[in-house]
Amino acid sequence: MSVEAKKQHWVTAEFDRSAAVYDRLVAANPGYHAHLRRSAARLRLPRKGAGLRILDLGCGTGASTAALLHVAPHADILAVDASVGMLAVARRKTWPDNVQFHHARAETLAGIGPFDAVFAAYLLRNCPDPDRTLAVIHDLLRPGGRLALHEYSVADSPLATAVWTAVCWSVIIPLGWALSGRADLYRYLWRGVVEFDGVRQLTARMRTAGLRDIRVLPLPGWQTGITHTFLARRAYEEETA
Repeated sequence: MSVEAKKQHWVTAEFDRSAAVYDRLVAANPGYHAHLRRSAARLRLPRKGAGLRILDLGCGTGASTAALLHVAPHADILAVDASVGMLAVARRKTWPDNVQFHHARAETLAGIGPFDAVFAAYLLRNCPDPDRTLAVIHDLLRPGGRLALHEYSVADSPLATAVWTAVCWSVIIPLGWALSGRADLYRYLWRGVVEFDGVRQLTARMRTAGLRDIRVLPLPGWQTGITHTFLARRAYEEETA
């Protein structure tokens, strides 16, 4: 097994182990669910999603799925995650018939599109090959289809890095330990965000994947400069001819 495969297996296993307390942990984050709804709304999906097919990639326990339902209650939503434990928690919640859950890794989803929109919250930095994942997302979108990445990115800002580190070590890691008796996943969260792409690098990856009209919008509160909405779309065929 390669180093990347071992890391991916470990991360998935940690999410499985933390699934039972995950909702309680994120509930302690002011604005967590409101921020997800804001990023989902930035997809600007028409007709409350009627007639649209949306992929919720990295759905976890369903917080991002609920955010999509808030802005597009009539869309057909396929919610996908690599963690069996997180999906089990999500499936125990009450969902309308237009929401379906599926167990898979993001990079294995080629061929199940097209989708009118893809929403990926806190996903990309957990993928062993972000470029491959973005290429798969591009190919899953129909021409003109929209993407919203709701993602941490602090590498371009010493202040954002310092705030993130302070919050992790004073709140997130101790709370994760208190709720689950484990802190591995939450130390990984701190380190993974610090080491992940800055805004400039991530937008460059998106351009390389063929995505167009890339915009980066801030989120309010203490996460300003820490969490962002990265918006883009797949080009129409005539734009690439």
